Amino acid sequence: MRTTRFAALAAAALFSISVAACGDDSSSGSSSAAPAATTTAPSPMASASPSMMDAMTNFGPGCAAVPTDPSNKGSFEAMAQVPVATAASGNPLLSTLVSAVKQAGLVDSLNSADGITVFAPTNDAFNKIPAADLKKVLADKKTLTSILTYHVVPGKLTPTDLAGSHKTLQGGELTVSGSGEDFKVNGDASVVCGNVQTANANVYIIDTVLMPKQ
Repeated sequence: MRTTRFAALAAAALFSISVAACGDDSSSGSSSAAPAATTTAPSPMASASPSMMDAMTNFGPGCAAVPTDPSNKGSFEAMAQVPVATAASGNPLLSTLVSAVKQAGLVDSLNSADGITVFAPTNDAFNKIPAADLKKVLADKKTLTSILTYHVVPGKLTPTDLAGSHKTLQGGELTVSGSGEDFKVNGDASVVCGNVQTANANVYIIDTVLMPKQ
């Protein structure tokens, strides 16, 4: 009887040791445990939402005039690294606008703004204004400031945000119509190069100067 009981206890102890050994990965050269599940992080392009992709895309026939050499300060790559007034100074399409911004004393204000959208008239847009009228506007700082700040909207608008009415820094409203890569501002100005990135702004280059309502 005592021998039988001792055998039973020994068998139980042996079973316990065997179970413990099976559960210890370090007790053998190979492990029967299932491999841990691995997770592969999606690539940035695969995980980017349509709005994120939208925010990185330039469009419009006027974009062909932007320098393609990344070392050129007027290229898309270079403009994306600096604030908006500095970026515009390197763009050959916007030299008249840059002169007007300097004349109005708005360079620092635009460069220090935290997230804006700028509708930037090209040189040809300013050339549509009779020379005598343009000269008069450039000489009148108050009027010039009103016109220029009418081209600026708070917030960095992507193309999907663009259509609709937007209050400007001047205080008035402008209206953008269209979709995709075809937009008009206040019914007259066409976006010729859209969604140009700078360090603190999205820029939409337009072919007509916008005039605020009196």
